[in-house]
Amino acid sequence: MISIIIPFYNEKESIPVLVNRLIDTLKIIDEKWEIILVDDGSTDNSEFRIQNFELNKNIKLFNHQKRLGKGEALKTGIENLTGETIVFMDADLQDDPDDLLRFIGKIDDGYDFVNGIREKRNDNLIVKIYSKIVAWFLKIFLNSPYTDINCGYKAFKKEVLKKFVFYGNNFRFFPLAVYYNGFKVTEINVKNNTRKFGKSKFGPNKLFTGLLDTLTAYFLFKFSEKPLHFFGVIGGTTFIIGFTISFYLTIERLFFGVLLITRPLLWLGILLIIIGIQIIMTGIIGELVVYLNKKSNK
Repeated sequence: MISIIIPFYNEKESIPVLVNRLIDTLKIIDEKWEIILVDDGSTDNSEFRIQNFELNKNIKLFNHQKRLGKGEALKTGIENLTGETIVFMDADLQDDPDDLLRFIGKIDDGYDFVNGIREKRNDNLIVKIYSKIVAWFLKIFLNSPYTDINCGYKAFKKEVLKKFVFYGNNFRFFPLAVYYNGFKVTEINVKNNTRKFGKSKFGPNKLFTGLLDTLTAYFLFKFSEKPLHFFGVIGGTTFIIGFTISFYLTIERLFFGVLLITRPLLWLGILLIIIGIQIIMTGIIGELVVYLNKKSNK
């Protein structure tokens, strides 16, 4: 069975059009399917525009009482799916249902995860530049195989979910988690239609949180197995700077009679030494947590 998960927020004009187009596309597939709609606390009466679809046994509708974010909406969809092949789509009609069959075809070819690459993107310049920077950063520092990791249109086998837990905004680096866990991934070019209804949900706040998520991904996939490598470098550097300052002041006191109480550097040196030790200890605790987690999973 194919499960298509569509999270949405205030898309009352787009959702009915999208669902009808999907139904037309899915009719030609010789396989069972379901469309899972997750209303993430919409305030524009989106729910009432799609109530008729609930009469179709292949369409499920779930509602959040308040807006929890796209990650939680995807999680709700995942918790209620029954299919073995899963598709994520955005609700704004920019993802084209005509590309769905090509995603399914790649899964049938043996790929575990298929990510979309938006052609001729109909987004503003800031969004395009942001996406390019994120893709470049992940490719350089994390060896990412993806050209357009932020594309919301993707398909994958259910088994990949065993290696990932959705929470908050971490859905942004779901494709990386799939790749780092050794699954077979690929990409296909997809259409990126112009938004016909409503307005984009992408704003300055998402730009900022997106950058934070990118840094989070860097830490998780670079140092999650060896946290001491990350904290050790930072803590060790901080400790060495603090020790060097303290050593220099000690030389001044022993050989030149300088009163340390008059030197603010003394307190800076001591502070850096303490902070450095604490950061290193954080890395050691992280190593212990990783070890215990692996041991419990055996």
